[in-house]
Amino acid sequence: MDNDILKVLISEEEIHKIVHRLGKEIEEDYRGKDLVVVGILRGSVVFMTDLIREIDLHLDIDFMDVSSYGDGMESTGIVKILKDLEESIKGRHVLIVEDIVDTGRTVKHLQGLLEYREAASIEVCTFLDKPTRREISGLEVKYVGTEVPNEFVVGYGLDFSQKYRNLPYVGILKPEIYE
Repeated sequence: MDNDILKVLISEEEIHKIVHRLGKEIEEDYRGKDLVVVGILRGSVVFMTDLIREIDLHLDIDFMDVSSYGDGMESTGIVKILKDLEESIKGRHVLIVEDIVDTGRTVKHLQGLLEYREAASIEVCTFLDKPTRREISGLEVKYVGTEVPNEFVVGYGLDFSQKYRNLPYVGILKPEIYE
């Protein structure tokens, strides 16, 4: 797999520092609140697992599986819920955890859905942010690990055709792999 990587963008050591920082910010902000951390499958699993270990609070976890990409690399603009939450979030503080936010369509759709379900508050935590790809104006992502350029990144949960999620770093995939 390493041979398919053009360049390592974020090392294992950098990942650990980013996750630790985010965990402590979240811990401070949610102290004394009924927190539900909602991971968006599948990409967020690695990040979310590390993140919740950095948060010294009582919290619940749940997952949603959504799709806006179909079989391609470009978002279709249609967000489909493939797996919904198991528990009610009414009156609870929800933290949506994403691996990467680019167009913002998925996050915006989820925020609206969870707002409809009467969450006490809804915030977003993403490991990677690609603001240059944003299509939703005014989208607020409260907790951002780091910004990345408009490159095809894989590793640390991010994939190409379900591959590369298990890389311990984030790297730029060589164009000949996905073209």
